[in-house]
Amino acid sequence: MLDKYSQAEDEAQIDMTPMLDVVFIMLIFFIVTSSFVRETGVDVSRPSADTAVSTDSGSVQIGITSRNEIWIDKRQVDPRAVRANVEKALAENPGAAVVIVADEGSNTSTLIKVMDQARLAGAQSVSVAAKNGDLI
Repeated sequence: MLDKYSQAEDEAQIDMTPMLDVVFIMLIFFIVTSSFVRETGVDVSRPSADTAVSTDSGSVQIGITSRNEIWIDKRQVDPRAVRANVEKALAENPGAAVVIVADEGSNTSTLIKVMDQARLAGAQSVSVAAKNGDLI
């Protein structure tokens, strides 16, 4: 009889499969629900505005440097390729707003060209980023 009890103790184990399933499902949930911030890839000195408001991080960001270089997703883009890049970004994230982060030393003509290309690509909301200014 003692032999029967010792055999039952040897076979008793904790099944880890349900716990691993739960952890795997939670991992998939967090990966799917997380949002990734896409930066322009270039540092610019934004002009200040008293009416500036913050936007969500799910927007398509386009950077314009003081030398009028256009950057999207950390790579320099030709002005003629802005429309195609915005169309691609909007296909990945439908309904996203386009935010243009222009340096205060950039030309207005470059800014207008980028805004036109973004609207031609199908962007419903195109805005220019500014830092919140303080009243004097």
